[in-house]
Amino acid sequence: MPRDGNCGQEQADADVQGVLERQLPENCVEYFLFLVDEEHNARKQVLNLEGLQRAAHKLGQTLTKDYIWQRDGFELKLKTENGLPYLHGVTDYGDAVEDEWLIVYMLRELTKSHPALWVRAVDADGEFLLIEAANVLPEWLSPEMDQNRVWLHDGKLFIIPLEDDGMHGTQNQSLSLSQAVDSLQSRPGRLVHSPLIQTEALYRLGKYPGQIADSAHNSLATIPRKLAHIVHSLPKSVSPAVEAFYLRDPLSLKPVLSTSAVLAFPPEDLVTTSVRFSRVLFAQLKSQRFEPPPRWHRVLKEASSTDCADVDKKMARLESGMKLTCAFEMLAASANEKLETENKRRIVQEIANLLEKTAKLGAAALPTDEEMGSWQDCDRDDDETWMDIDYRDFERELDGKPASGKKAGFGNVQTQADLRKIVSRFESFLNDESAGLEGAELDEADEDPSDDEDEEDSEFEDKVVSFDEQAFSRMMREMMGMPTADLQSAIDSQAAGHTTTAEAETSALDEESAQLQELAHQMEVELKHHGALTCDGPSEKQAAVEDLTLETRGEDSHDEVDIDFNLARNILESFKSQAGMAGPTGNLLGMMGFRLPRDEDEADDKSSQRSA
Repeated sequence: MPRDGNCGQEQADADVQGVLERQLPENCVEYFLFLVDEEHNARKQVLNLEGLQRAAHKLGQTLTKDYIWQRDGFELKLKTENGLPYLHGVTDYGDAVEDEWLIVYMLRELTKSHPALWVRAVDADGEFLLIEAANVLPEWLSPEMDQNRVWLHDGKLFIIPLEDDGMHGTQNQSLSLSQAVDSLQSRPGRLVHSPLIQTEALYRLGKYPGQIADSAHNSLATIPRKLAHIVHSLPKSVSPAVEAFYLRDPLSLKPVLSTSAVLAFPPEDLVTTSVRFSRVLFAQLKSQRFEPPPRWHRVLKEASSTDCADVDKKMARLESGMKLTCAFEMLAASANEKLETENKRRIVQEIANLLEKTAKLGAAALPTDEEMGSWQDCDRDDDETWMDIDYRDFERELDGKPASGKKAGFGNVQTQADLRKIVSRFESFLNDESAGLEGAELDEADEDPSDDEDEEDSEFEDKVVSFDEQAFSRMMREMMGMPTADLQSAIDSQAAGHTTTAEAETSALDEESAQLQELAHQMEVELKHHGALTCDGPSEKQAAVEDLTLETRGEDSHDEVDIDFNLARNILESFKSQAGMAGPTGNLLGMMGFRLPRDEDEADDKSSQRSA
């Protein structure tokens, strides 16, 4: 027995060491693709994996043909570990978290078309799909033992449960990759599939594939004709160029700021054309404050002195073009340096080849104005309002009133979705019949052992702690905007039932429980009566009717206001009233996985007071 224990400890240490050695860098997603079937023919498995690799490449070409990855793209390589062949890939997504979720979407689509395919995806945080579903996970699934337990198959999410050895019950043991694949193959019937966990874990995939096109941004920029030729020939070169500009240092700026260095893209023969970015890349380029290099001073001065109506637009396009040109200048200067990724090395080499060809052929290699006019979306200039949030329209939508413009509102669709999710989780919290008076149930593994030392000292204090129904109901009424008369009478009536004997205390607790259930029932009836327990927003038909009657009903009429918006408004106002301190709304939101930022106006007021 001791020997077996030592072997088990050695195996555990080896597993921990393996985890440490394979720790992913930040902002990287790693994915494993296995074909699990009854056959064990290694050669046939390799052939099938090669076919899967081609299918994945084809899917990537179809979905992401015009997509601009932040750093790395979706790529699979054939690997073998402990005699087990599989496809493997690692993607560095940088600041674009959407790249990570696009890869998850592509992996899930692959599982739908390949019945034997099982996929695992992790990042530097571990099983990030479980992090998305943290509020609905079972108690036994902890971060200490969830490695290799989460898999995608047939478009669904499955979890490998704990093993039961028959003597000691389920064991909180870690699972190696080979053990996980063996479990998928030998015991598929034991896998856990929860629609609730899947909905939360894959919540972000609901906006795909439409998000692929929505993540792009086209903007007009005034750049050298030579650069326009490069961008048109290699549209995905924009990504490493913007990153070089975004992460610039004095050394990389040296050729740009020099007045004598030979530039690959001098500010001459300027043309205005549309450049395709991702939204993240455009925001990185647009938000950077950058002093014009010496060679751009004359160009900017001439443009600003031009007497025309749209001089502001021309200057904005010229400023964006100046930044983009300097970005490509820094990228081209790094051709002889050791670059971080294979994708970046390949793009820099392709740019160098095009520049060499242009130098040999001269102006004949560059596009004419007529040729540039025939390019697809050559004049496209997308609206930039998605970078802004109109807080007045935000308040109007919280009040249940239409926004001022056709698409005006939050400025970000994801923000609106998150707000609706808060409302939905509040409704789920109110309707949770499984929650008792004790509140949240904590896993024993999460308890701090040091708390036991003070248990005896605090025994007397624990006895006098009870559930404050009056405070709870008052807090909920304030947030929900509900009437107080009937509910207050119910609370007052229950207070008279308390006695000092043990038998009376038990009876009072039973009475309190029944009255609290009645209180919750009254709240639910009231909410359903007003439509607050409906997560869907008003229909288009209803919205059209409200638009026609908006002018006649007045500002004080709230008969047809969507209760969901009232709930969201009351939640936010209650949180704001906490003034940055702990409070009931903040605690409830925290239990549901939301962390709201401090109020911007409050922060501004405090900073102004300090400055005064």
